[in-house]
Amino acid sequence: MNHTDIPLGREVAYPSHYDAGLLFPIPRTLGRAEIGIDTGVDAQPLPFIGHDRWHAYELSWLDARGKPVVATATLAVPAASPMLIESKSLKLYLNSLNAARFQTAERVRDTLAADLSRVAGATVAVDFGLPPFAVGDDAVLIDALDLDIDDYGPPNAAYLALDGDAAVEETLRSDLLKSNCPVTGQPDWAGVRIAYRGARIDRAGLLRYLVSFRDHAEFHEQCVERIFVDVMARCRPQALSVEARYTRRGGLDINPWRATPGTPPPAAGRDERQ
Repeated sequence: MNHTDIPLGREVAYPSHYDAGLLFPIPRTLGRAEIGIDTGVDAQPLPFIGHDRWHAYELSWLDARGKPVVATATLAVPAASPMLIESKSLKLYLNSLNAARFQTAERVRDTLAADLSRVAGATVAVDFGLPPFAVGDDAVLIDALDLDIDDYGPPNAAYLALDGDAAVEETLRSDLLKSNCPVTGQPDWAGVRIAYRGARIDRAGLLRYLVSFRDHAEFHEQCVERIFVDVMARCRPQALSVEARYTRRGGLDINPWRATPGTPPPAAGRDERQ
């Protein structure tokens, strides 16, 4: 697929009527092939489970009498779907509802779920409202480590290493994850949580690894899958969960989560930067 086909980074007319055709799918196989995940006909199951949880802050439509309604929504696209949904196309699609009349809010939700599921190729869950801000979790922030860093890309998995043989179960957090949009070059900012069970991961190496994404160009979902695959390959934890909470752009933020099969999903929450 040619990135020039994507509405992201191009001037696009503001939609004046409801148009599900604005949604633009991107095959997940493109990013997964780059990190060594075989997606062919005889491929093994994906090494992770997960979802892409979107928060929509700017959702509006007209009720049956033409009065505007405003709402927020949470959208969950399964990681096993064959397609991810490009962010600007999702924004344009949601904006196309602004002048559309719906009899009920439930009809809006059903329309969103049907359109997004069709484009993603799997069932997309849609709920009105947003999760609360996350407070009081037990994640250990590693950003204050006293380090010299001069490697900002491409992502360097060689930094990932173990710190002894003792088994631990902990969640490490960093707010220093930054990558760039592969189409526009604009920066994407995120906080990332890495929960694992196994031999202790060297925190300095992990932080250097995360910072090495700084000049890297890749979609949000693909960055999280790369982190998961690299940590599994280099540190071999018994269980692993990687969640990134990206800051808002165009009234949307995205929170990709990938984990070893059988891992319960993390509690839905938002960071203060979102």
